[in-house]
Amino acid sequence: MTSRRYSIMIVAGEASGDAHAAKLATELIERLGSDAIELFGAAGPRMRAAGVEPVVKSDELSIVGVIEIGRALPMFWNTFKRLRAAAVERKPDVVVLVDFPDFNLKLAKSLKKRGFKVVYYISPQVWAWRKYRTKALSRDVDLILTILPFEKAWYSKQGIEHVEYVGNPLAREVIPTHSKEQFCLKHGLDASRPIVALLPGSRHKEIVRILPVLIETAALMIEKDPKTQFVVPFARERHRAEFDTVSLSLPKAWQAVKEQTSIIFNETYDALNASDAAAVTSGTATLETGILGTPMAIVYRSSIINYLLLKPLIDVSHFGLINLIANERVANEYIQDDLTPEVLAAELFRLLQPDVNAATRGRLEEAIDKLGKGGASKRAADAILKLMTLS
Repeated sequence: MTSRRYSIMIVAGEASGDAHAAKLATELIERLGSDAIELFGAAGPRMRAAGVEPVVKSDELSIVGVIEIGRALPMFWNTFKRLRAAAVERKPDVVVLVDFPDFNLKLAKSLKKRGFKVVYYISPQVWAWRKYRTKALSRDVDLILTILPFEKAWYSKQGIEHVEYVGNPLAREVIPTHSKEQFCLKHGLDASRPIVALLPGSRHKEIVRILPVLIETAALMIEKDPKTQFVVPFARERHRAEFDTVSLSLPKAWQAVKEQTSIIFNETYDALNASDAAAVTSGTATLETGILGTPMAIVYRSSIINYLLLKPLIDVSHFGLINLIANERVANEYIQDDLTPEVLAAELFRLLQPDVNAATRGRLEEAIDKLGKGGASKRAADAILKLMTLS
C-alpha cells in the first residue's frame, strides 16, 4: 500500500471477539504485508496466532452479569490502565475495539480524549438495550462497523451516520466438517433415531444455571420417547468439569439420560448439523444454529438479581439473534421463569415433527439469506485502512 509502517491496536475480550478479531488481523496483514504493520492489544489465543502482540491476554476477561463484573473490577481496571498506557506509548494509527462493550466503550472514551482514531467493530447491541450508549458511540467512535443488516438504518434514525455495514463474519463460514452419517458413526449415534443438541452456553454462570434444565428436559423426553438421543457440544474441554459437577447434582435425571447422551468437544458445528432439533442458549450460537439450518428453541436464565436489574433496559421484542435478523419469531424463546423442563420438552418434540421441522428449516434459510455472502472481515479491513489513509 505504501512504504510506511502502520500501527493498529486491537482490543477484544471474549472468545467470539477473539475469533472475529483474528480474522480481521489476518486480512490487515494480507493487505499491508507483515513488515508494514504492527498489531498489538488485548489478544486471545486466536489473535495471538494471527500475529497480534498481546499487551494483555484476553482469555480470562469473559464475565457475565452485574454482580460478577463488580467482583472483577480490580482486574478490569488494571487491564484498562495497561492498554491505555500502551496506546499512549506506541501511538497507533487507529484503535479497533471488537464487541465487549462494558469495557471497550470506557476505553474508547479515554483514548478518543487523547486524540486517537477509534473504530468499533461488532458494535454494541444498543438497539436492544442500553440505548443511552448511542451518545458515547457518537462522541467517542470515528467509525462503527456493524454486522447485522438492520443496524445501519437504526443508527441513522438516531442521527449517527459514521456507520458501515460490512456483513456478518459468520455468513458462509459456519461449515460442518463431517456429514451427519460420519458424525454419528464417530460418536456411536444412530442416524435413524432423533438427535437433539443441548447447548448450555460457554460461560460458567450460564452452564450452572441452564444445564440443569437441559438435563431434566432430556430425562422427560427419554421417558416419553426412549429412542431420543442427545449431544452436548462444548467449545473447550475445560467445560467437562463444569458439566460433571452439574450432572452429579442431578443423579436421577442424569442416570436416565447418560446412556443416550454424548458430550462433544470442539465439534459444535458438526453436532448441530447432525441434530434434528436443538435447545440453544441465547447468543451467537443461535445465529450459528440458524446458519446450519437446525430448528431450535432459544433458552436463557440469569440470576434473579441480574434479570431484575437488566430487564428494564431491554428494548426488543426478541432475545435471539436469529429472530432479530428474521424480524419474526422463527425460534420460540424461553427466558428466565418461562424456561422449564416440561415446556422445553414439549417444544423440542414439536420441532421433531417432520412437517414442523421442514417448515422451520425453510424459514431459517430465508432469515440467513439476509446476512449476505460473507467477506465481512475483508470489508472491515478495507474500511479501517481507508480511515487510516484519509487521516
